Amino acid sequence: MAKVLGIGNATLDIIHVVDRYPNENEEIRCRQRFIRRGGNATNTLVVLSQLGIACSWAGVLVNNPDGEIILDDLHRHGIDTGPCRCIDSGSVPVSSVLISRDTGSRSITHYRDLPEYTFEDFESIAVHSFEWLHFEGRNVAETRRMLESLHAGPASIPCSLEIEKPREGIEELFPYAEVLLFSREYGLAMGFAEPLSLLGTVRERCPHADLFCSWGDAGAAAIDSEGHVYEKAAFAPATVIDTLGAGDTFNAAVISGYLEGLDVGATLVRACRLAGEKCGQYGFDGLGRTRAP
Repeated sequence: MAKVLGIGNATLDIIHVVDRYPNENEEIRCRQRFIRRGGNATNTLVVLSQLGIACSWAGVLVNNPDGEIILDDLHRHGIDTGPCRCIDSGSVPVSSVLISRDTGSRSITHYRDLPEYTFEDFESIAVHSFEWLHFEGRNVAETRRMLESLHAGPASIPCSLEIEKPREGIEELFPYAEVLLFSREYGLAMGFAEPLSLLGTVRERCPHADLFCSWGDAGAAAIDSEGHVYEKAAFAPATVIDTLGAGDTFNAAVISGYLEGLDVGATLVRACRLAGEKCGQYGFDGLGRTRAP
């Protein structure tokens, strides 16, 4: 069984489902409420675990009841948390999420009072026991040290890097990953109106990498290291219910495609299909029951 290590964030998500987004200073009824584990890296690992891949998470967790909710969910999905650093102070990052029944879209406010995972934490992991490493694009200086150490090692391990939003210096990480995973949020912030223009610009700097960009209901695109271009329309569910974590699901499907030896075109199709499946349900449980590429 393939083994993947994910380095990044875990959060406590407090989710309120409303009929529509409220206007400022308006009170509306909450139709459903959930408290569940979230965070980009751990979302991706939970989906991968349901695709039959052994996963480990490297991140920071607080030893308190909120941390137990996160830990219990990860263990329920068979994810190894041995590489984590558990601390007794601070608080679990909390995302307060509004999901609109009208559109299925989500708005998030995020609170964080927790140190980041460090290079020294990463050094203690036997990384060469893994077939793939996935990095959440945050904590840029420490993540760069982690990636540099992999390139300086005796054997190369394939790495993917998620670039969800602009962060100071994040472009410095691009040359170190074989697969770069961009979001629409990042593309729009950088002034691009569609994914291929973003990927074409990045390829000028990183011709060695395979590049993917998910663009929500407009589908997704990819350019491989040989310059071949791929585009795929979104797979829309019958009803859009919950888009929270669709990008993380897309990333998981991309990683699984590589581990199964799919080409970039087939991997892009799989990623769009699984992300669409995610948008048609709350949460991540049961994703990937159909394993068509």
